[in-house]
Amino acid sequence: MIKKYILGLASIMLLVATLQLSAQEAQPLQADAAVEAQVQRLSNELRCLVCQNQTLADSHADLAQDLQQEIREMAAKGMSDQAIIDYLVARYGDFVRYKPPLNKTTSLLWLGPFALLLAGGIGLLLMLRRRQVMQAEAPLTAAEAKQVRELLK
Repeated sequence: MIKKYILGLASIMLLVATLQLSAQEAQPLQADAAVEAQVQRLSNELRCLVCQNQTLADSHADLAQDLQQEIREMAAKGMSDQAIIDYLVARYGDFVRYKPPLNKTTSLLWLGPFALLLAGGIGLLLMLRRRQVMQAEAPLTAAEAKQVRELLK
């Protein structure tokens, strides 16, 4: 009985030791650290087209991984950050940028929230003024005033 426990314990220890020996630190996908740094920098500046509210670096979508690999290949060829971004913008539009520039095609994206806030404020102001006018124009009649007094007693 004790031999079974010792044999089982020895087997578990051997398994754990084997797993520890085979575990290694994750290696970067590119041997060149400068290329990998460029990929990481660009991955933080570009939007995942599937997730839409995440950068390529934050996303786990297959398309995000494909775009990162494409960026890695272009960076390995020696393309600059701006050349890679220009290529992706030409292919996917300004939406691929996580912080798109202000131009005529993205003006609604940048100015839209402020316009909606302004319209909501104006609508609220008009509604409150209309409400005041309605209350001022409709004073209580004598019968209504008597009914209110009776209800409050």
